[in-house]
Amino acid sequence: MQDVVEKVYEQVVARNRGEVEFHQAVHEVLESLDPVIAKHPHYAEGALLERLVEPERQIMFRVPWVDDAGQVHVNRGFRIEFNSALGPYKGGLRFHPSVNAGIIKFLGFEQIFKNALTAQGIGGGKGGSDFDPHGRSDAEVMRFCQSFMTELARHIGPSTDVPAGDIGVGGREIGYMFGQYKRLRNSYDAGVLTGKGLAWGGSLVRTEATGYGAVLFAQSMLSTKGESLEGKKVIVSGAGNVAIYAIEKAQQLGATPITFSDSSGYVVDEAGVDLELLKQVKEVERGRVADYVERRPGARLVTGGSVWDVPGDVALPCATQNELDGDAAATLLRGGCGVVSEGANMPSTPEAVEAFQKAGILFGPGKAANAGGVATSALEMEQNAGRTRWDFATAEAKLTGIMADIHDSCVAAAEEYGRPGDYVLGANAAGFTRVADVMIAHGIV
Repeated sequence: MQDVVEKVYEQVVARNRGEVEFHQAVHEVLESLDPVIAKHPHYAEGALLERLVEPERQIMFRVPWVDDAGQVHVNRGFRIEFNSALGPYKGGLRFHPSVNAGIIKFLGFEQIFKNALTAQGIGGGKGGSDFDPHGRSDAEVMRFCQSFMTELARHIGPSTDVPAGDIGVGGREIGYMFGQYKRLRNSYDAGVLTGKGLAWGGSLVRTEATGYGAVLFAQSMLSTKGESLEGKKVIVSGAGNVAIYAIEKAQQLGATPITFSDSSGYVVDEAGVDLELLKQVKEVERGRVADYVERRPGARLVTGGSVWDVPGDVALPCATQNELDGDAAATLLRGGCGVVSEGANMPSTPEAVEAFQKAGILFGPGKAANAGGVATSALEMEQNAGRTRWDFATAEAKLTGIMADIHDSCVAAAEEYGRPGDYVLGANAAGFTRVADVMIAHGIV
């Protein structure tokens, strides 16, 4: 069966030249599937794997917009509608200069299995643009978002494709895009976007969900060893939405997060991160991590090296893809790290993942550990469909239950295929079989 998997991967590389992140994501999944296909050979029939790695639809479009000085700019917009076997395409929009077709394809492919693990009836998709909102005025961001949605609106809908936010896309951007969608379609389809404001269809806990989920997954992994996060020192990368709320949940569970980072460097605060100050700097002022250090006695800014140079018990990579390489993994392990729970999408390189697995530490891959965001997006869709809204405690309880179920599904799948404790195999196998069974039921489509 290994030959079948290798052949599919070779086709992916040949057909998607230069899209290294997509190649990496596909390889990581396919190499886990050999024991699954060996036990269930029908999954290799009907070109199921070949269909799985090929997006159902790829959309790329021009996004012209005008800045405050009257200058015209042209960006590229993307939406990869990857797999709708389980439900409407679901996945975020990323606005960042690094965005290209390969990045969006890798994210969309990961989203298939992440969404399947939530068991909420949502397919996999992703989108975005190479537009950089950083440093732009609200008026410029609005004009870009309106232009972007003018094209995207014809491809999405509550039962077709439901985007959300990602890097560079927060409540402001979602608001501008929803307003333009409503204007174009003459329809208040609240369920067409998630991550909305609470006054117009948003869900409590959506802002916190991805960060909370990554920490809850870490807690579940620790519970298999009779441990908890209580008293653990936590190393966090990033200073965006995921990192901030991972820090919040870790503190609630008795841990001490001591780091965070952005592109200008990383902060070490041995006394424990001042969460309210961090929120003020990043969420209100849209500032840099250096602004935190200026107002926090005892905190220090490091502009060289890596946040993973800081010793700790638990690592939560919450910034971006491939931020944690093999050397960083080795440093973390020497520093006593025994748990890694990925808050970002594919933040650990293959070399890092291999190092963690060889060391036998608890490693939660992103498609399982950071599924809390999309899980709560699906809860937002559910509330929109019923024209209702849950309180914070209800929404958080649902998120907590979903993350526990995802953890248990990964554990069960790893045991079924002979590798107990291997969360990478468990997540890939559990997500794959859920999608594959439905693809078979739907026929060759």
